[in-house]
Amino acid sequence: MSDRKAMTTRLTQAGLNLIGQGLSIYDADLRLAVCNRMFATMFDLPEALTEPGSDFGDTIRHLLERGEYGPVDDIDAMLAERLAQARAFEPHYLERTRPNGQVISVEGAPLPQGGWVTVYTDITAIKAQERLLRARSETLSDQLLARAEEVGQANRQLAAANAALTEARREATEMAARIQLTTEMLPAHIARLDRDRRYTFSNRRLGAVMPGTPTDIVGLTMAEALGPQTYALTAPHLTRALDGEASVFEISHEASSRRIRVSFTPDLEDGVVIGAYALSVDITEEAQARAALSQAAGRQVAAQLTSGMAHDFANLLTVILGLKDKLSGMDLPPDAAEAIAAIGVAATRGGTLIEQIAGLSGPRDLRPRATDLRRFLAEVAVLAGASLSADLTLDWGVEGLEQPVLLDPDALRDALLNLVLNARDAIGAGPGTVTIAARALRDTWVELTVTDTGPGFSAEALTKGAEPFFTEKGEDGTGLGLSMVYDVVKLGGGTTRLSNVPTGGARVTLRLPLRQPPPGLPPTLVLLVEDAAHIREAVRDRLVAAGHSVLEAATVDEARDLLDIDGIGLLLSDIMLKSSETGLDLAALAEARGLPVALMTSLPGDAPLYREAAGRWPVLRKPFSVGKLSAALS
Repeated sequence: MSDRKAMTTRLTQAGLNLIGQGLSIYDADLRLAVCNRMFATMFDLPEALTEPGSDFGDTIRHLLERGEYGPVDDIDAMLAERLAQARAFEPHYLERTRPNGQVISVEGAPLPQGGWVTVYTDITAIKAQERLLRARSETLSDQLLARAEEVGQANRQLAAANAALTEARREATEMAARIQLTTEMLPAHIARLDRDRRYTFSNRRLGAVMPGTPTDIVGLTMAEALGPQTYALTAPHLTRALDGEASVFEISHEASSRRIRVSFTPDLEDGVVIGAYALSVDITEEAQARAALSQAAGRQVAAQLTSGMAHDFANLLTVILGLKDKLSGMDLPPDAAEAIAAIGVAATRGGTLIEQIAGLSGPRDLRPRATDLRRFLAEVAVLAGASLSADLTLDWGVEGLEQPVLLDPDALRDALLNLVLNARDAIGAGPGTVTIAARALRDTWVELTVTDTGPGFSAEALTKGAEPFFTEKGEDGTGLGLSMVYDVVKLGGGTTRLSNVPTGGARVTLRLPLRQPPPGLPPTLVLLVEDAAHIREAVRDRLVAAGHSVLEAATVDEARDLLDIDGIGLLLSDIMLKSSETGLDLAALAEARGLPVALMTSLPGDAPLYREAAGRWPVLRKPFSVGKLSAALS
């Protein structure tokens, strides 16, 4: 690249040297940028004064001292005057007779970047012809000859002025083109309107900011360019700008559903408003981010408002589940046993809702644990049955899968209930049947299907059913049910497929990895620490029913005294205890003695103690089953 640049410089210099006029270009610092050979020859300058970078003042001093400008009494004063003229350079044309009798014309013009260019022309022969014409003319009067000379000089001055004007026009045109190109590259619409609300300038970006509007709008009124709806939103603000008041506002562009920020700035001339400048920017993504942030803030407030109630409700559910376990062990009529089972399912479901409330401020993770699919589907049938009419039948069955499998029953329960309710809505008034089936597929997948006898999926639903907000229920549907099912199954490493049954009806197939649960918690001696007696009793009964032995304590001090008892296999403590110390302090003591630790709580997930505990030990949210405890410790 440097060789090419050097070659270009040499060619340029060679071309300048062929010009029959002297040429010099000085920069804004009065340093020589370039000159040709004729410039050096015409003024017989030494080589040092024709090298790039030589000082203009040194050249003038050399010419003054040589007598180029005639006798000068004070060379320094004359030099200072010439330097001042150079710094305040103005376009000029003059003719000067040198001491050797040579007459030259000097034509100078400033450069846009600073500095100036000067062209020196030898007009000695032209001036000699003028003198000869004057001397030999017997018919032309002295006045006519003088006039001819004045006209000739004026023409030369006019030609120099025209050249400077042409160069200035070219620079202005190029600058306007650069400004237009630059503004057209901006992701915003920039425009100016006169007092008649007609566009006098536009960077041709209106169509990009507001799709559907024209691009070439210069000459159009704002009403013509924007259309009646958008103009109605902007007109009052433009009126304020034409009255001298700047404004910034946001509108929704109806045709494209984009959010636009518009600003109007008055265009003032001598204090009088002669128009307005307009800037329009697409802020759709910014508006969406603001809405999401507002929603997140609302969720955070909701979590804070509900966390206290969720804590108390979780404790209440723990007691309910404990009493349910007691009732299940009694000799009761079949109808009562079924009702007690339903109470247990509902209370467990309530615990899941508590987890969802606690998860308002953050995403929910799957919590897989050992699940008996027969018992699980029976619970789903109990919960779904209350929402089905008498004309609808819910059947379920499990093929194989005799042993528990590892999955998140709470998330899967929500998914299946969504599918059953969707099937109910598809069947309509009935009669009809909804069938839930589970089987093992090639020892790789747990396959669950929900089939109904309704009209089946439409072609569009088969394609778009998993998309959020897609619904065929009109205003009665949210379009989030199937999307939630897809998310749950995908999070579990599985797949979801929609299809139609050849004999009529729709089918949703869920496939989840077939995994065996790790060994459960073997019977052991559990140190249970809980300051609420009724909750401690409910948890104790569930542990005993699962084959464990239990030691109980209500405070950290009581538990500390029991930690040294031989045979303790697990510390299970509430995080919040009615003492200056917490369950975390107790867990640290147990961990130092090499004991396994699990903590339980009803605190929300964003509570400082919860976050601190979850970073070190398994944390169970109340109410919980012994199965959840085993899964947490496995």
